[in-house]
Amino acid sequence: MTEPNQTRFNQEATNWDSNPSVVLATELAVKSYLPLCDPSLDILDLGCGTGLLSLLLAPHVRSVTAVDSAPGMIDVLAAKLSLSGSHQNAQNVLPVCALLEDPDDGRLQINPLTKAPLANGAPAREFDLVVSHLVLHHIPDLAAVFKTIFGLLKPGGKVAVTDFEDFGPEARKFHPESKMDGVERHGIKREDIRKIIEEAGFEGVTVETAFELSKQVESEPGKRDIENGWTMVFPFLICSGTKP
Repeated sequence: MTEPNQTRFNQEATNWDSNPSVVLATELAVKSYLPLCDPSLDILDLGCGTGLLSLLLAPHVRSVTAVDSAPGMIDVLAAKLSLSGSHQNAQNVLPVCALLEDPDDGRLQINPLTKAPLANGAPAREFDLVVSHLVLHHIPDLAAVFKTIFGLLKPGGKVAVTDFEDFGPEARKFHPESKMDGVERHGIKREDIRKIIEEAGFEGVTVETAFELSKQVESEPGKRDIENGWTMVFPFLICSGTKP
């Protein structure tokens, strides 16, 4: 994640969960991920933010390693997990602050259930499933990210990512003009992302419409009238593949 992204998301972390569009999009994404989940799986949530997705998936898998490069976001997730009686079903969530570029990153080499470091000489952790929601449009080099994801997975492991679709110039309205810093693309294009995932080594790649999100947008760029602006429908894609 680029420096403008980290700065923006550190600033927004405290109020992130109060954004109704963010919460609704995450709840809709969970429905797309649940068919891939199983109580035996160890999963990694890449770009987890404050853990909205991680905490919803946690009851359905063995463990969730929740990774984000913005310290402010990870701090909020860690605070949620530390609250007495809160998220009792999420003791299997491990928050990690990291910009992942190396599948063997030492910050991942922690047992997500005991929170203890792996023994010296132990093989690097590998995951059954890597998920990522509303992250791809912030990443400059998608090819590099999917190669890293490929390295994080066990043979037979899966990647599944969701983000809004680039359906043309109007897709730019997903973000208000004041929040364009760190936005690398206005959604993802079906054929472009399919090619990137396949070239990273994945097989059985699918790119499908997962759900649609109705979202209030500025009536004109920079007008800052989202509350009284227009409502647009944004299609979200789920992009998945399997490591052979």
